[in-house]
Amino acid sequence: MVQPTDADQLVPYVSGVHAGYNALHQWLPITPAQPFKIAFAAPQNLCLFLNNQLIFKADSAANYTLDLAKYTQGIETVEGKYLLTVWHPVQQPSVGTFRNVPRVAEAMQEANHRPFSILVREYVNQNAFIVFMLVIGLIYGLLRVNYPSDFQSTFNLNGFLKSSSEAELYAAKPVGAVSNVLFVLAFSLSLALLIAAIHTNVQHVRLFNRLFPVSESDITTKTLFYTLLIFAVVLSKYVFLKVMAFIFSMEQVVQLQYREFIRSLLFLGVFLPLVMLLYLGLNTLIPEMILLISNLAVSLVLVITILRVFYAVNKKASVLNLHLFSYLCATEVIPLAIMLKLIVFNF
Repeated sequence: MVQPTDADQLVPYVSGVHAGYNALHQWLPITPAQPFKIAFAAPQNLCLFLNNQLIFKADSAANYTLDLAKYTQGIETVEGKYLLTVWHPVQQPSVGTFRNVPRVAEAMQEANHRPFSILVREYVNQNAFIVFMLVIGLIYGLLRVNYPSDFQSTFNLNGFLKSSSEAELYAAKPVGAVSNVLFVLAFSLSLALLIAAIHTNVQHVRLFNRLFPVSESDITTKTLFYTLLIFAVVLSKYVFLKVMAFIFSMEQVVQLQYREFIRSLLFLGVFLPLVMLLYLGLNTLIPEMILLISNLAVSLVLVITILRVFYAVNKKASVLNLHLFSYLCATEVIPLAIMLKLIVFNF
């Protein structure tokens, strides 16, 4: 279209009739969210305007490609359209060279890189999680059948909130007792499965593994590794406490501290499979929320355990004692901060 000198409105451009116009116009329905690419051959000093705002000037004669959608920010539309003006100071622009760039290549690229929300639902393989959940249920069932008294004292709410003689008898068992080791193993597998789910979810939500799906073998290896790591950390903490107690001359609180640590972990760990059920049922619908709930569950297990250790030790000796408080910070608070950093705040 062109604008005659004696008219206020644009009129259709007719080749041969409007040869003396240096500015040509065209209304374009540009959507800022979608590319609108044009290609053209431009002589030097050719200018392009969008709603009378300069967006391009050719510094030399060449072929150019522009995405007009990138220049629509801050420019108001006129009835949903933008006015593209092509102007040259000394000659009429050759509009015959202007053409739209086909979006075939972009469509193919979009087909290969679909929205990531689809990848989350498609590629998170839950079969391994389901198998491990069945294994955890089987382990807890066997523990209840073979060690009924230990099972009752460990997962008794009254015994957890208030020490009883039965709980004290259970807690007094040797650290290496078979029942203690099996309960710790069950807890380790539960926590490891939830941590594996958190890290697998993070890989997708945070776009870490957007090109490759997480396979069952990856999840299985990760879960088994975490299980062995947690199991080793829980059991080796007794040695760690012995060493630190020797350094701080606090040997008298080691047994109480470690017993309370184990009792709290085992009781709170029985609720972790419930969080995994939420993960299996709702992760495809609200992955961000499930990730938050899983992180909170792990954090609460660790934090509540440390608080109960402080409470138990405080009944024997006041934690306001600077020496004892320093010992507890070295053996409980600093390891807690490291664990939260590695598990929860690593991403």
